[in-house]
Order: sequence, then structure tokens, then C-alpha cells
Amino acid sequence: MRKILIVDDEPNNLQILRQILKDYYQLIFAPNGEKALQAVETHQPDLILLDIMMPGISGYEVCQMLKSNSVTEDIPVIFVSAMSEVKDEVHGFNVGAVDYIQKPVSAPIVLRRVQTHLSLVKAKSLENSHKAAIFMLGEAGHYNDTDTGVHIWRMSAYAGIIAKAVGWTDEIVERLVLAASMHDTGKIGIPDSILKAPRELTKDEWIIMKTHSEIGASILENSREPLFVMAAEIARNHHEKWNGSGYPKGLIGEMIPESARIVAIADVFDALTMERPYKKAWTIEESVAEIKKNSGSHFDPRLVEIFEQVLSEILQVKEEWSLRSI
Repeated sequence: MRKILIVDDEPNNLQILRQILKDYYQLIFAPNGEKALQAVETHQPDLILLDIMMPGISGYEVCQMLKSNSVTEDIPVIFVSAMSEVKDEVHGFNVGAVDYIQKPVSAPIVLRRVQTHLSLVKAKSLENSHKAAIFMLGEAGHYNDTDTGVHIWRMSAYAGIIAKAVGWTDEIVERLVLAASMHDTGKIGIPDSILKAPRELTKDEWIIMKTHSEIGASILENSREPLFVMAAEIARNHHEKWNGSGYPKGLIGEMIPESARIVAIADVFDALTMERPYKKAWTIEESVAEIKKNSGSHFDPRLVEIFEQVLSEILQVKEEWSLRSI
């Protein structure tokens, strides 16, 4: 059962809220701000109904303290107060509250507001779990590879910059960034002896390595969520080439999904600038020259032009990731 902390210095107000909520939630009560902070630490409530005008620590101050603490910052706070001026409500939102209920309270309104914000908490929790699973799946694809997790997130950020410059919406750009991180999921199915080979691969080894694109797509296609649909699309097609010489299908030009064409540039640029067991890192100038050299053969020429236009943004992200790795 969800836990709600109710904070008010007036016993009658506590009793009114108790009657409204007792059949639906586990209730915890506090008569002032100091006791409220102690109760939060002890019980970790799912939501807080908080009075503003109390002796000692005010509700505003309690809310500010909670929002400044990483452990409690995500607990939704709803102010319940007789203070009805617009400026009071605005101040409440400014210090971190998610809602504002005026006294005297209405039972249906209290129930609906509490239900709404607990639903949002659940949705946020599911979203966080969703992203955590994506991060783990992205990392799993490189678990036995010489690449590091830094590569997949840095490369994904590059792809996001290019997609935004192409004109994709913020929502779809965010989807691409997450989907791109799973582009090499299929490497899970490639033997260590190939992934960790401290040399260039033999012809037969390359045949096996190339299967990672279809392996990854087959894993990611188990979900029809738009994010995983795009991830499967990228996993399957990010080694296709503009002139049709890529794999696994030998697609030509715009037959290759744009998401995969974007990731192809981001992935190759990042790979060129990385040191590997079998090669030294290329310079930025050498890497950009290689991308331009392969415009129209490996890469979509229009996207190569856009890549050049946003190169300064990409290099800024590269620098930021370099500092994280120190």
C-alpha cells in the first residue's frame, strides 16, 4: 500500500485528511516541519501533503530541504493550505511542490490529486526502469568487446546532434540517442576470440562478425515499442553503405533507414578517433577527411554535409566525454 505523509499543526486538519484517505493509503502523520523531516527519513513516503504555515520550520522550508536532498528530491509534495493568493501558489511551485490544494479541502479533489500524482510517480519509475534496461542492453553488446561503454554513449550523442540538425523533433532525437546505444547488441553472439582479437580479422572471422547485425535485430525485434523498433532498425542496417556494398542486405541509398545512416557516420567517426588493439587513434583532421572521402560511397552525402556543419558541437561532446574518462 502506498504511504502518504500528512503534515499539519492543526489536529482537526489531520483528522479530516485521515478520514478522506485512510481506506486507500497507509498514512503517517507529523504535527510540524521538524517531525515531518524525521518521518520522511524513517518512512520514505510515496507522497507528502504539507501545510505551509506551521510553528518553527514552514512548509516552504521543509519542501526546499527535501528537494535539495538527492534521497528525497523525487518525493512529490502537495501543499494543503488556506493561503489562497496567486503569489502563494507560485511560491509553492517555485520551491518544488507538484500541486496546491486550498483549505477547506474537498474529499473528491484530495483523492483525485493524490491519485494523479502517485500515478505520475509510477510512470516515472517505469520510465527509469525502461532506461536502465536500455543502458544495460547497450553495455551488454560491448561486454566482451574491446570497446568501452564510453564509446556507445559518446557515439549516441554524436548521432543525436546530427539528427537534430537534420530536423528531427526533440522526442525522436531522444529516441535515436537511446536506440543507437543498442546498435551492437548482436555482438553478444560473437565469440570472444573474434571480438578480442588484437589484430585485423581474417576473411572467415569477418563473415562471423558480420552476423552481429542480424543477431542484434532479432533480439530487439521482440518488442514493438517504437524505441526498440528503431533500435532493431539501426542494429540491422548501420553497416549498410550508400552505394550498396554494405551488409547484411546490400541496401542502396535511401533504402537504408535514415536512423542507420546517421548512426553509421557517428559510429565510424568515433571508431576512427579511438585507439584499438590493432590501431592507433586517428586525429580529428584525419577522421573528418575519411568521412568526407567516403561521402557518396559509404555515407549519405547530405548527412556528411550536416556532419561537417555540426562538427564543433560533436567535438565539444567528445571533449566532455574525455574529461569524464579521466
